[in-house]
Amino acid sequence: MNLHERLGLISVEKDLARLETLLAESVIFGDEYLDTVTTHLIYAGGKRLRPLLALASATSGERPASPDDLGGAVALELMHLASLYHDDVMDEADIRRDVDSVNARYGNLIAIVAGDYLMARSAAIAADLGAPAAGLLAHTLASLTRGQVCEVRTAYSVDRTETDYFDAIEGKTASLMASSCRMGALTARLDERESLALAEFGRCFGMVYQLRDDILDVVATDNQLSKPAGQDLAEGIYNLPTLFALRDANLGDELRALLGAALNDDERERARKLVIATDGIAQTVAAAQKFLGLAHQALQDVKSEALQHGFASLIEVLLEDLPSY
Repeated sequence: MNLHERLGLISVEKDLARLETLLAESVIFGDEYLDTVTTHLIYAGGKRLRPLLALASATSGERPASPDDLGGAVALELMHLASLYHDDVMDEADIRRDVDSVNARYGNLIAIVAGDYLMARSAAIAADLGAPAAGLLAHTLASLTRGQVCEVRTAYSVDRTETDYFDAIEGKTASLMASSCRMGALTARLDERESLALAEFGRCFGMVYQLRDDILDVVATDNQLSKPAGQDLAEGIYNLPTLFALRDANLGDELRALLGAALNDDERERARKLVIATDGIAQTVAAAQKFLGLAHQALQDVKSEALQHGFASLIEVLLEDLPSY
């Protein structure tokens, strides 16, 4: 699944190539050790979805990105990277983007401090863009924090609600996507109606993206995920397919008895098969389809037909290769 190709805006691809150099330059301090740590995940690559959304929203693929457009995209990607540094410490992750995680290579303390530094650089770049951009970054950080707290608060809870789940993913994933589109609208000085429409598209894109990821966590193979399938189950992060499965009249009680604590490999596989055996996947796909519909509604207020088409194609591809159950 190549999201960049599905967007179909060639000039945005060129802007993203320019962004790669700016990302590294924005965090290099002059201290060899710190620079190595802060650029670790930058040089490891990544989808760059948030800059993609920001730059497409700003330019619609109709002009080269301005310095402000690029700065806004860098600020959002640095905030995302900072959240990954912190998430990997909390999850005790060893691998990120097919390389050692920062915490695995340098230790938890360095990973936390380096994440804080990336966050500070993100805020500084946004401040240079003006008060609205700085305010947007501050609001986004608050949403990220609330989402993380909601997820941690309900870890290993078989009584986790759908509201808990949606609050967590809207904060942890969708808020950054929404802010990326909103940032592009800010740096391009679009009117408020179009800015809000783009932000709403970004929010819906983030929700569908996370729902897709949570479905794949249950149904994909280890090779597809670069991590064990069912890892969320093992770590007590009960995503939407699992919450639906817990309500199943036939298998819900069996699954509930298995969950509530960390799982070994055999227990994780048993829990994963129980979720698959219910209609939890189908119900989650249906939930994603609702956000897809909201995204298409939001795009009606986007003036550029090229951007409408590109963003519609971008979000639709997320659901195209999902298995049916």
